[in-house]
Amino acid sequence: MENFVYYKPQTLKECVSLLEEHPDAALLNGGTDLIIQMREGLRIPTDIIDIKNIPDLQGIKVGPDEIFIGGAVTMSQVYDHPELSKLFPYLCDAARSVGSIQIRNRATIAGNLVNASPLADTATPLLCLEAVIHTYGPNGTREIPLNEFFVFVRKTLLEPNEVVTGISFKPDALDKAVFTKLSRRNEVDLSTVCCSVGRKGGEYRIAFGSVAPTPLRLLDVEAYLKDKELTDDVRREAAEIARGTVSPISDVRASKEYRLDMVANILEDALAILQKEG
Repeated sequence: MENFVYYKPQTLKECVSLLEEHPDAALLNGGTDLIIQMREGLRIPTDIIDIKNIPDLQGIKVGPDEIFIGGAVTMSQVYDHPELSKLFPYLCDAARSVGSIQIRNRATIAGNLVNASPLADTATPLLCLEAVIHTYGPNGTREIPLNEFFVFVRKTLLEPNEVVTGISFKPDALDKAVFTKLSRRNEVDLSTVCCSVGRKGGEYRIAFGSVAPTPLRLLDVEAYLKDKELTDDVRREAAEIARGTVSPISDVRASKEYRLDMVANILEDALAILQKEG
């Protein structure tokens, strides 16, 4: 690992000033991706800006009108939070599925999204919750719908010198939801396919990861399912529409054909669970 200059700002304003002074600096939050990239020589920053202890990025706020998860909140803090565990078990399941306990104690929800991996586990429940990304940068604050945030693999709508300060969503965004992760091992593995399926009244929200360049909502499937009773035929037809909507690739974890089959199977199973739970 090459030498670098380490900075530890105490405020968001100080952080953005440092980013403007050092445009090639790397932000250190959880560091679970950055440290690996540095060790393998894939990224060699000359400056590192540690943001994980900035007060404005800390904490989880559960209010009557909004849930807010700070930009430095870890996976462990999410699934250990008593109110989140009760209200959003599917989001907590996604956070708990990420890596090992050591990784979850460092990795952040915001980092999982900013990394913009196609298989970001927490992206699918947050897409179903219609979450909003909050940022702070040289031009002030912004709010970006998560459904618009991902551009391509490892690319987002974040502007230069902009920091994610948190993620928000409505407490009543969904009535019920299910998170599913398929991987080669039960623990400490990346997703082969991950999925969240939620229901709000007669409407459904469906998001998949690892089946396209970005995590994505399956809007055509959602439109088909609106106000329909989830009979066996309806679930099968939804699964076929989903199969034609996604665009997976073959890689070391699975073939394209396997992923297409799993998209259909996972969606049918998740819809059956929602139907059973009423």
